Amino acid sequence: MPIDKSYNDIPGTTIFDAEQSRQGYWLNQFCMSLMKADNRVRFKADERAYLDEWPMTDAQKAAVLARDLNECIRLGGNIYFLAKIGATDGRSFQQMAGSMTGMTEEEYRNMMIAGGRSVEGNRRVGEDGDAQAHRQPQGKK
Repeated sequence: MPIDKSYNDIPGTTIFDAEQSRQGYWLNQFCMSLMKADNRVRFKADERAYLDEWPMTDAQKAAVLARDLNECIRLGGNIYFLAKIGATDGRSFQQMAGSMTGMTEEEYRNMMIAGGRSVEGNRRVGEDGDAQAHRQPQGKK
């Protein structure tokens, strides 16, 4: 029986739930391996060969090679594990977040200093300010 994921309608958001965790297990384990200096050296020397040591999907490997962090998240990656890739590349979390939003590091920093993104268009689908007020209990119309 499928799990009711009422949170799946948040625009531009992937919730890291149990299903995502299972899907991204090996991707996240690969990321954690980068905590060891020897593994970082091996990965940087031949990224594809190192990735091929992990039972990740081809799509996950391609996303890592492309440094497409949004795709990595969609494929089960957890941002806190994916940060190890950025650190291996010498990138700050702020640089990574900027790349994920289509902004430069400076644009991202300035947006966050100014209070972050507007909530407009970033709420649950159909929400006008109160997530619960517009939700009807299941089975009732």
